[in-house]
Amino acid sequence: MSFAEDLDYDLFNEYINGFMISKVMFTACELGVFDLLESEGFLTFDVIAERLGTNSQGIEQLLDICATLKLLNVEMKKEKALYQNTKLASLYLTKSGPKTQYNMLLYMSKTTYSCWNHLTEAIREGKNQYMRTFGIPSDDLFEAIYRSEEELIKFMHGLHEIWSINGRYVITAFDLSSFPLIYDLGGDFFRDPIPEADLYILARILHDWADNKCIQLLKNIHHACRPGCGVLVVETLLAEDKRGPLTSQLYSLNMLVQTEGKERTPTEYHKILTQAGFQNFQFKKTGKIYDAILARK
Repeated sequence: MSFAEDLDYDLFNEYINGFMISKVMFTACELGVFDLLESEGFLTFDVIAERLGTNSQGIEQLLDICATLKLLNVEMKKEKALYQNTKLASLYLTKSGPKTQYNMLLYMSKTTYSCWNHLTEAIREGKNQYMRTFGIPSDDLFEAIYRSEEELIKFMHGLHEIWSINGRYVITAFDLSSFPLIYDLGGDFFRDPIPEADLYILARILHDWADNKCIQLLKNIHHACRPGCGVLVVETLLAEDKRGPLTSQLYSLNMLVQTEGKERTPTEYHKILTQAGFQNFQFKKTGKIYDAILARK
């Protein structure tokens, strides 16, 4: 095997094992590994197993993989391995971390990961997989996404966690000082009346829906607002050729698996905003997960 073939095979193995890496991190969060180590410091695997009520062999394997992934530090003392959180784990993977993503990780583990088991069917059929995964009709998206109060709370906490890190890059993308009254649109916006405001923020909303429903919602907003008012759309933007960025492509595929929407290019957003009556279209790539689009009536 040539050197180039070796590199190709290494990349191939990295790809096929990717889902295992995600599940290791999800599982360590679910079991409470990072929270325990955050509160008690260096512990051996057998102590961790006892505290968490797990099999000792299984937890040792999990801890060692977490160490390889740089989620845990390991220190040898008297021929025993002592485990401690890395800075990454303390920041993002503990419930109390200053930049915790704990709830979003649980949502991805319990909901997104489960739905992605049916990615093949989603691509064949072109529709979300809530029916196969949870027995919920795929045409009732609100019921599927918010299928229980616990699920709703977990999902909303998860969105807040992502926003706490990425939101400032979006909000500062444009000068919004000309919009004194800002309304962050949420709830059942297809049925509920839309209040009057100077700027409407649609954060991670339009990507859930097909073009016709996006246009319907935007027309409702256009009707509710005065001339000069605007909409700030917060989404991850695909490149115009749709061949990147990879995160945006994966998110778009997730919209197929979990919703009835997709991620879009700037041109696609310009089209639906124009059809709804908005003009003065601008967009900015933030370099982070979410990008910003601003349009006015």
